[in-house]
Amino acid sequence: MEAVRKTIKIKPGWVAGLLLGGIALNTAGAQIAAATGIVLYLDSVGTVIAAALGGFLPGVLVGFITNLIKTLTDAPSIYYGVINVLIAIFAAFFARRGFFNSLPRLIVPILSTGLIVGAASSVLTWYLYGFATEGITAELAASINEHSFLGHFGSQIAADVSIDLCDKAITFLIAFIAFKLIPERIQDNFIMTYWQQKPLSGNMLKTAHTSSIRKLSLRAKILLVLIPSMTIIAISATLISYQIYVNNSRDDQAALAYTIAQVAVNDIDATMIDEYLENGKAAPGYNETLDQLKGLMKSSDDIEYIYVYRMLEDGCHVVFDTDPEGGEASEPGYILPYSYGFIEHKNELLEGEPIDPVITDDEYGWLMSVYVPVYVDSDFSDDTDNISENKDNILEDGDIPDSNKKCVCYVCVDISMDSLQSSAYTFLAKLFSLFFGLFIVILVVGLWLTEYHIILPTNSISYSVSHFAHDSKDAMEEHVRAIHELGIVTGDEVENLYLAVSKMADDDLAYMLDIQKKNATIMQMQSGLIMILADIVESRDKCTGDHVRKTAEYTGIIMKHMKKLDIYSEDLTDEFVENVYNSAPLHDVGKIHVSDAILNKPGKLDDDEYAIMKEHTTVGAEIIERAIELVPDTGYLHEARNLALYHHEKWDGSGYPMGLSGENIPLSARIMAIADVFDALVSKRSYKDGMPFEKAMSIIREGAGSHFDAEIVKAFEDAEDEVREVAESFKPEA
Repeated sequence: MEAVRKTIKIKPGWVAGLLLGGIALNTAGAQIAAATGIVLYLDSVGTVIAAALGGFLPGVLVGFITNLIKTLTDAPSIYYGVINVLIAIFAAFFARRGFFNSLPRLIVPILSTGLIVGAASSVLTWYLYGFATEGITAELAASINEHSFLGHFGSQIAADVSIDLCDKAITFLIAFIAFKLIPERIQDNFIMTYWQQKPLSGNMLKTAHTSSIRKLSLRAKILLVLIPSMTIIAISATLISYQIYVNNSRDDQAALAYTIAQVAVNDIDATMIDEYLENGKAAPGYNETLDQLKGLMKSSDDIEYIYVYRMLEDGCHVVFDTDPEGGEASEPGYILPYSYGFIEHKNELLEGEPIDPVITDDEYGWLMSVYVPVYVDSDFSDDTDNISENKDNILEDGDIPDSNKKCVCYVCVDISMDSLQSSAYTFLAKLFSLFFGLFIVILVVGLWLTEYHIILPTNSISYSVSHFAHDSKDAMEEHVRAIHELGIVTGDEVENLYLAVSKMADDDLAYMLDIQKKNATIMQMQSGLIMILADIVESRDKCTGDHVRKTAEYTGIIMKHMKKLDIYSEDLTDEFVENVYNSAPLHDVGKIHVSDAILNKPGKLDDDEYAIMKEHTTVGAEIIERAIELVPDTGYLHEARNLALYHHEKWDGSGYPMGLSGENIPLSARIMAIADVFDALVSKRSYKDGMPFEKAMSIIREGAGSHFDAEIVKAFEDAEDEVREVAESFKPEA
């Protein structure tokens, strides 16, 4: 046979309808909630229905794609894709375990999803936007914060979880109604399968999923590879992206500070610095310049301070200091010591050289400080004709001043690093939500493909091979047919394995059938040789006729009725019955040792002759034992020995040669005892006529419990009609 090459695929129309319908329900639910102004989301109804009907993959796809589509009109929606994906996971998990079958059980998925997903959504919102000031939960969060001790974060979570519980209760109830209204035969069409073989039945599928393993299942190993790999990639990408973002943000902030500082340089009259230091606010133009600096400081929320210092050996001499929020500005001429972060740059500052931005964290806060020098010509005098243009006072970052330029002060701009860090955390939260959502989608898709391409095909092959039967031709052919009907077409190593197993099954079947045929031939030859040997022995006894054949038939009949009446049925295995029946003709093989004179004596044997005649039991056993030495594993020879040695033993212990009694006598010999005696009674001998059938049956019945095993006698009596048929079929023709 060749493997069936047919791929069974999902029903794309039904599955596409489920996916599109789920996305449409999500979108419609969100629009209804927004239009009516109700304090609910209703944007995951389609996700739950798709997960309940189709499983993990449809639910996850509907949830994630919904948020991708919403991104077109609401960009931040993409960050909440992970929330919809988590809802799909919960819904599919509980649906698979029957929680959608009854309304009371639905409480568990509602509470679980509402609490866990609501909390996760709240934490994500906190890191994206901070405490809610607008949106569905803003009013409730503000109220909880006002009337409780939970604080902003706790109030936000409490509000989000409360609303999410209500939202999930309605969502799951709608999904429950849909689940109940759709007939089961239609629900089957929504299951998103991807068979690469003949679909397995329910029991076979359960077996394939629960197949015994030595250590770890293939599914677990794939997860152990997939999850750490994806986690490492996600963490690496997140850290790299985060670091790039932070560096770029710092560069942007530094660029902003330089721009503000250079604008401030333009606003400052460098020739007036000495007078500003000497006369302060009384100096001409001082207050106007200070107001311009304050205006620059308010131009960006990220700017904390703008000030102008002259750097001298004894410290930083204040020229201008804008009023910091909640603080007092330093007066002109006030000397500040060099802060810790600037000590290493003191010499550069004294020389009037540009320096790189400096980040400090001290009593003034966590700041990035940009210092831009203000220059005038070195031959500057009070003659205004020699005053350089303001543009000449500005140096680009990294420029080296001309030797004829003199630094008279520095414009200093401080940028808050707290806002940069806050935006970095927000960026990290966005990265995490994106990566985690994609992580789950990729994981579910990967497991889905692995399930149908690797796990189910390999488990199907394993199951079929492990249950391959060798007991009969029909059973073997049935199992080979079952292997071929798997029809695995993965197009990879699994299919190669399947084709190899299929060929091996064909070869195994052909080989086993050949073996069975040869065994049957050998058994036939064996039976024939046994019968020939028995005929040779019996041919010396001119009185016994067809004795060996009839006794064999009687033993077979007796054992059949013993099974019927449940007599010693635990011992009557198929092998035992076959061995006894086949070896029965050898029970008198020891008579080959008895002389013809005794064997064919027409009258009664005397004591000496009878003693010699009894030796045929032990001699027969010895003959068969020699055969056993040559063929030690032949079961029928062991039963032949028992028959030969013990078939003249009696239940009450008065038999020969060992005087065994009861169940100490082998079962096969107890069966043969009845068959042997009965045939002797009904058969004609040279020294007597055959006894009537009814009389012989009466004698057997009378011997129950003394000569014979009474239980076996019951079986013999039950088989009376069949015994009579055998006895009459061997009568000589008149």
